[in-house]
Amino acid sequence: MKIDILTLFPEMFAPLKESIIKRAVEDKKVEINIINIRDFANPPHYKCDDEPFGGGAGMVMLCEPLFKAIESVKTENSSIFYMSPRGKVFKQEIAREMSKLEHIILLCGHYEGIDQRVIDYFDIQELSIGDYVLTGGELAAMVVADSIIRLIPNVIRAESTVEESFSTNLLEYNQYTRPAEYRGMKVPDVLLSGHHKNIENWRKEQSLEITKRNRPDLLDKYKKKN
Repeated sequence: MKIDILTLFPEMFAPLKESIIKRAVEDKKVEINIINIRDFANPPHYKCDDEPFGGGAGMVMLCEPLFKAIESVKTENSSIFYMSPRGKVFKQEIAREMSKLEHIILLCGHYEGIDQRVIDYFDIQELSIGDYVLTGGELAAMVVADSIIRLIPNVIRAESTVEESFSTNLLEYNQYTRPAEYRGMKVPDVLLSGHHKNIENWRKEQSLEITKRNRPDLLDKYKKKN
């Protein structure tokens, strides 16, 4: 997979050079390119924004540098996504579908957003990572990229993505590791029993309880499917 991220602030993407994503890049499971939109603006000021028609607060990103930046990387196999609070809410099932794509372009807006003609011309899909507003799309793009990359085959063990939160409409059960007791707090006996069926049942009960407490909306979806 190839991921091109278009942004005015390329220095913000240092986290994509660490941990599991760093290994995925080194193992050539994914190619990540950070493209500076300002490189496609006109000298000498390389201006990328202007006041909105109709008035209003803030600035809007200009058509020309965005068109040029997108066209510099777009191919017939490209899927373009714009990080926007008005977009479709990004969820695990969307991440799974996106992880199967060949080439993803993530467009990071800033200020009051981008000229609508960019979205219309390239038939861009808008994505939101939640019901809140950020100063720009960079953090959202990193969230989306991280979520997608970990689902690419062989980036992490396949079994690690099967029972995690949102994969089955249940939140993940509590996890424990060594030591078996710390500051008087003991790991549940069932996890030390070696009885796989009992462990499986305990984890299922935990997932149901945690989901009921924290995300009852997911529990309703789970019940409909089971």
